[in-house]
Amino acid sequence: MLDADFFRRWLTAAAAAVDREAERLTALDSPIGDADHGSNLQRGFAAVVAALEKEEPPTPGAVLTLAGRQLISTVGGASGPLYGTLLRRTGKALGNDAAEVTGEQLRDALRTGVEAVRTLGGAAPGDKTMVDALVPAVDALGESFAAAAAAAERGAEETTGLQARKGRASYLGERSIGHRDPGATSAALLVAALAEAAGARAEAADV
Repeated sequence: MLDADFFRRWLTAAAAAVDREAERLTALDSPIGDADHGSNLQRGFAAVVAALEKEEPPTPGAVLTLAGRQLISTVGGASGPLYGTLLRRTGKALGNDAAEVTGEQLRDALRTGVEAVRTLGGAAPGDKTMVDALVPAVDALGESFAAAAAAAERGAEETTGLQARKGRASYLGERSIGHRDPGATSAALLVAALAEAAGARAEAADV
């Protein structure tokens, strides 16, 4: 079972990963976007961690809902609404009352969050967006957290050969081919942080 502390660890790990990879994310965004993806997410996830420390939401759903609201209010460009929607809708799907959720419930809630992202951005797999990392991650989550992280990373890597069909990168047409998508890359970081939080939880249980 996964409690609020697990979800706080997940988002704290995600913030650390974004902070560590911010320059890389911005470098990926430079040729096909606004060159601000890393800095925007860095600011947003720092605000998420600060809000969670201040408010200490008591349930998994409340943790994710608060995190989503923070990202929407603090991150500019498209990434704030997209990541905010992902977490907020996932949190709402979990509900604010359950003190613990199962891995299956998280998978189903994440699927709801990803579908909300697809609706908001109008993106489908193959369009060279964060969806290319998130959809395979959710599909693999039924196997394990590690499998989800590996699937997200593969999906992000495979965006290199795709032509962008959504977002600013789509304006480049065929020139977007050969560039790894920054949104898919940051989405893979988020899923890797989830696997990291799950690994830490398993280690603690073994002690």
